[in-house]
Amino acid sequence: MHKQNKFTVSHAPFWHDGSSIKCMNLNIMAAALPAVLFGIFQFGMPALGVICLSISTAMAWEALFNFISKRPITLNDYNAGVIGMLLGMMFPATIPWWAVIIGTFVAVVVGQQVFGGIGGNPFSPAVIGATILMVSWHTFFDFDATLLSYDFNFTALAPLAALKHQGVSATGLFNLSDLVIGKEVGAIGAVSGIGIILGGIYLILRGFIRWEISVSYIAGILVTAGLFNMVDPGKYAEPMFHLFTGYTLLGAFFLATDSSSSPVHTIPMFIYGAMGGLMTILIRNIGAYPDGTFFAILLINLINPLIDNIRPKALGKGVNNA
Repeated sequence: MHKQNKFTVSHAPFWHDGSSIKCMNLNIMAAALPAVLFGIFQFGMPALGVICLSISTAMAWEALFNFISKRPITLNDYNAGVIGMLLGMMFPATIPWWAVIIGTFVAVVVGQQVFGGIGGNPFSPAVIGATILMVSWHTFFDFDATLLSYDFNFTALAPLAALKHQGVSATGLFNLSDLVIGKEVGAIGAVSGIGIILGGIYLILRGFIRWEISVSYIAGILVTAGLFNMVDPGKYAEPMFHLFTGYTLLGAFFLATDSSSSPVHTIPMFIYGAMGGLMTILIRNIGAYPDGTFFAILLINLINPLIDNIRPKALGKGVNNA
């Protein structure tokens, strides 16, 4: 009898560009590297220790959870490495080692693995981890206090904290060009504006993040901060000051663009990003926290399923052909 060959045919699409989750994560880590290296240069070996501990413990938590839940070990996709790297970038160089371990546990296990792993998490895992630590031990994110022992060759004040306590006159302590290159006190991977921008542009050009989210997020920051400044220039800072301080750029390019918790349709992307920028400035200007980036991103993650249903009507839909 003639032996027939059986072929398995999957559904469309049949084209593939060759990329993978592993490829995407490696590119994200490469894009974040300039900002990380600048932070290590500025804050020294303690910053390197925080980054290394954050990456290694994030991967350890994922491996342990997979082992306990009898799932395949997925460390070779580098997803936990990306979460650990982004989380480490949001920490000050002086954060205690145990806080890093708690943060990575919350980010990897609570923020992602309990929802089923990659693609199932409704919130950005790194933002979840950093937010829990900020709410629980907010003094760790008081950069003026935690980095007091450092001797910088510039004004050693956290710009947003100075603005919150002293008013817009605090902006006179900081030159915009200094903020762009990273002459400010802050988190390890958030102080180098130019480093984050270069990494973000690289990811956009390679297609690993959508420019619609980043651009609309930045637009939301500039427009909202501009309106506040127009209403009361003596109380609220200029838009460019907000853009290059705190976690703004990190949020625009690396946090709000998390593939599992952000929209997939074009119009929702613009709404999602613009609302993130709007909420960031509202929390900064009239909220209790100096920086509202984390809370703003969690809020837009929460409404993502709702706004992602907004899309143009399909061609011919609803037309009576009778």
